[in-house]
Amino acid sequence: MSKKSSGPDWELIEVAYRAGALSIRTIAERYGTKESTIRSRAKKEGWQRNLTKQVRTTTKAKLSRTTVAQSAARSDEEIIEQASDEIAQVVLGHRKQISEWRGIADKLAVTLSEMPVDDDNHNDFARSLNSGVDALGKLVKLERQAYCMDDDEKGNEPPERSLTDDDLEARIAELTKKAR
Repeated sequence: MSKKSSGPDWELIEVAYRAGALSIRTIAERYGTKESTIRSRAKKEGWQRNLTKQVRTTTKAKLSRTTVAQSAARSDEEIIEQASDEIAQVVLGHRKQISEWRGIADKLAVTLSEMPVDDDNHNDFARSLNSGVDALGKLVKLERQAYCMDDDEKGNEPPERSLTDDDLEARIAELTKKAR
């Protein structure tokens, strides 16, 4: 005879709640309970969602291949470790997908650089070039995020913002020359 489930696994719910990596709604869905029930229990038992920053820091450390100290007890360090493992897997998946899109962007760049431009196709070429440049800008931003290259405090400005007008004009001239 099988034993009937005694309800949600509150130990796992507490770990997920304290780690702060998942929304309370996601935790409730994952463990088959209500958000309000989790909030009430967290308040009653004094759970704090104060490990989010440490989880992000540990995730970044894992992604940059640094070692992370491990703990034998069910402690903040263990919760941080578990949550950062999950986040690291998501980021590694993003990196793989971004790499695939990088290959597609590279193929477009090769095609455009080899395409002869004349009066019949210059409008199509210009639209394709514009789309390619936009896609590359988005790809660079995604790569920088996925590889944690930008500090959270610095904002999300693209690296091209630091170029002068003369630098930008020179780059455009170079790309236009290659396109012809």
